[in-house]
Amino acid sequence: TPSGDSQVANKEKAEEVASLDKGTVVQKDAAVPQAEKPLLADAELKHSKQALEKDADNLKMKENAAHQANLQQLCRVCGVSFKTDRYKRSHPVHGPVDSETQGVLRKKEKKATSWPDLIAKVFKIDVRADIDTIHPTRFCHNCWSIIHRKFSNAPCEVYFPRNSTMEWKSHSPNCTVCCTAPRGVKRKNQPSNLQLGKKLKIMAERARKTKGVKKQSQINSKNLMKKIANCKKIHLSTKLLAVDYPADFVKSISCQVCEHILADPVETTCSHLFCRTCILKCLKVMGSYCPSCRYPCFPTDLMSPVKSFLNILNSLAVRCPVKECDEEVLLGKYCHHLSSHKELKRKEIYTHVNKGGRPRQHLLSLTRRAQKHRLRELKLQVKAFAEKEEGGDIKAVCLTLFLLALRARNEHRQADELEAMMQGKGSGLHPAVCLAIRVNTFLSCSQYHKMYRTVKAITGRQIFQPLHALRTAEKALLPGYHPFEWKPPLKNVSTNTEVGIIDGLSGLPLSVDDYPVDTIAKRFRYDAALVSALMDMEEDILEGMKAKDLDDYLNGPFTVVVKESCDGMGDVSEKHGSGPAVPEKAVRFSFTLMSISIAHGNENVRVFEEVKPNSELCCKPLCLMLADESDHETLTAILSPLIAERETMKTSVLLLEMGGILRTFKFIFRGTGYDEKLVREVEGLEASGSTYICTLCDATRLEASQNLVLHSITRSHAENLERYEVWRSNPYHESVDELRDRVKGVSAKPFIETVPSIDALHCDIGNAAEFYKIFQFEIGEVYKNPNASKEERKRWQSTLDKHLRKKMNLKPIMRMNGNFARKLMTKETVEAICELIKCEERHEALRELMDLYLKMKPVWRSSCPAKECPELLCQYSFNSQRFAELLSTKFKYRYEGKITNYFHKTLAHVPEIIERDGSIGAWASEGNESGNKLFRRFRKMNARQSKCYE
Repeated sequence: TPSGDSQVANKEKAEEVASLDKGTVVQKDAAVPQAEKPLLADAELKHSKQALEKDADNLKMKENAAHQANLQQLCRVCGVSFKTDRYKRSHPVHGPVDSETQGVLRKKEKKATSWPDLIAKVFKIDVRADIDTIHPTRFCHNCWSIIHRKFSNAPCEVYFPRNSTMEWKSHSPNCTVCCTAPRGVKRKNQPSNLQLGKKLKIMAERARKTKGVKKQSQINSKNLMKKIANCKKIHLSTKLLAVDYPADFVKSISCQVCEHILADPVETTCSHLFCRTCILKCLKVMGSYCPSCRYPCFPTDLMSPVKSFLNILNSLAVRCPVKECDEEVLLGKYCHHLSSHKELKRKEIYTHVNKGGRPRQHLLSLTRRAQKHRLRELKLQVKAFAEKEEGGDIKAVCLTLFLLALRARNEHRQADELEAMMQGKGSGLHPAVCLAIRVNTFLSCSQYHKMYRTVKAITGRQIFQPLHALRTAEKALLPGYHPFEWKPPLKNVSTNTEVGIIDGLSGLPLSVDDYPVDTIAKRFRYDAALVSALMDMEEDILEGMKAKDLDDYLNGPFTVVVKESCDGMGDVSEKHGSGPAVPEKAVRFSFTLMSISIAHGNENVRVFEEVKPNSELCCKPLCLMLADESDHETLTAILSPLIAERETMKTSVLLLEMGGILRTFKFIFRGTGYDEKLVREVEGLEASGSTYICTLCDATRLEASQNLVLHSITRSHAENLERYEVWRSNPYHESVDELRDRVKGVSAKPFIETVPSIDALHCDIGNAAEFYKIFQFEIGEVYKNPNASKEERKRWQSTLDKHLRKKMNLKPIMRMNGNFARKLMTKETVEAICELIKCEERHEALRELMDLYLKMKPVWRSSCPAKECPELLCQYSFNSQRFAELLSTKFKYRYEGKITNYFHKTLAHVPEIIERDGSIGAWASEGNESGNKLFRRFRKMNARQSKCYE
């Protein structure tokens, strides 16, 4: 700690610097010539100034270091020095709570697990933004005792003033921390320990003197509090308990103020229980302290008791106080039981609904039975009139009366709608129909509202429904509308089922402090989205059960197979919008319910199968984020909660009411809708240009080019995890190349389980890109001259693009896409290319290559090749063998020692995948890609109207 002498010395040095600036330095050497004196004076002045500045900086650094050392001896909360603390113990401000506090929190069923949460809750101090050079990093044992007092019944020996605050500031010349470090910093309004001791002695002496009077005053105060609460006619007496419980137990479940059974119980910080209305009235009238122990208590401190106590309270049996009703009901169901009585008398009834007589209710607020009773006479008169004048048409008479009443009150719009309904034209479209029109015509909210107002103004009728009606209808279609349950409950997932759209970044800033997140993400909870999808196809499931001659009342278990898709999309910028600064790329994660089967007897009967598995209509969105799919940190941070929910759903059973019967569902998840780039990203493999060419087997590029056909699927998610552990730990102490060869290209931790498969869409695109290269090389006759220059290759590409545009109407593109690939891979395209090639032998090779490819393509593109193209499926092995021979002979210049990733998968793995899954095309990511198109269109459309992402 810097002393007062050092501060004086520092002040003298500063004065000397100031005097040097003014040029008042006394020259020491008088023998120096007159001409050189000014130069020497300037040099000495500059040197002395620099030395003093350096000394001042060093002194300042020492002071800051001493200040920081002093801070470590002070309590962050109350400012008391640890040296004067009698307990000689301190606790860290940041980090998890100790085991003793954790035990107390567990008993009170509290979820806080870190000191910052508890300090914020008890002392109203936010320590998360603390800086080490300004704030202490520990707090004293006295404050720790206060936290325990808050959450336990233990007596607290210290007093903490509620309204006092501790302000910490950076170091300054008048720093209170450095001046008072041994004694601690005095808090504003804080009484000293000596004063506190004197106060406690005086209070104890007074207590001894008034001991005799105390008992009588307690009785008087209890009576006073009962009068204040005045709840005799509202709360239930303990005499109504059906069982003769011990006196101590009855006292524990009764209010400390009114001595009735607890109604809407609350707990104070000193762990006393009261009825909510009783304690609030007492606090308002008698002051802010507990009526039982006089401990300071405020309305904001009141908490609900632990759930286990509430369960015991609600399970108590009480006798109904209504006369002529001796029924015993549970306390939790007492209000429901009381409301079921037909006649409530005005005498003493223990309910807080209404203390006086009930006024006459409006006709529309009555039940149907009460309405019939009240209008009985009028109904008979209308019936008699209708039979006499209108041939018994009561409906026409009533509607006409209603119409005349509306016209008389100038409510012509409603009258017009009623008249249209009477004529059979209908009053307007259903909100769900209007929502479908808005979505399918790509109308934004403002555009739809403009159309709604225009139609309403022109026709005078409300044909389209307003936007709020559309939003209400949308709630029933979105996840979070239907109740459901999991058995066993999902681990680390809330049991609340009313969960709609949630923020994909929720919880991320708290767990990743240093990583900047410049993204926007929205998602559904996985289980709620699955339930919504199941309820959408409720009719299909029940009709499927009827078609299979199964009884409607079968409750399962149903087995649901889910296809998962995830893909990135580029260029989703708003173009002319002014939204938040986010990446211009997006990632969309979705799922499709592929099939549902039910266990019946000894076999599984399939009651539903998706007919169009690659349609955007059945591809349900789950998560959408404006982020780059290559950004591994953001991708894992946002998708990890989804994957955690999926993993826990694998071992649990869903209970969902469908068709009026509670049914059980199990789920099988298959991640197949990923392109190769994303598979390698989420499975921890090296990028596409790696030596290890395949995501299904361990073959290298050289091995795959030498053996084009004979490979089998060997990779799996579990094996990738094991290989990552080997890569991370290097248990055999191998070199980098040896280790890489052992783990077969696994270099990161896999975090999403995918099924080793081929994505049909990206397979098409990859193969088409390779054929596009082959066409260029055939035009340039690379089989004769393999060493062509870069300019010549560009010339070949330009020739090919011009010819395709002229003959096939194919415009040149920067990057291969699905539509270009479909048009390129035809026999007509090969015939057009052959016009640019002179050699007839090359014509035949190209035609045969394309013919074989077009015979193989339906096998992996069709949803069910065994039904749609059984002959081509049988011929696939032969065709792939012949295709491989052509590549290794006629096109040797391109495929000697190398082969593309998708050519390898097409030739080597298709039959095995179809034998395992029955199809490749049905499990593709086309539905997700179609959803990407819709998102891109909506994103650009909404740019004008919205400044925030919706």
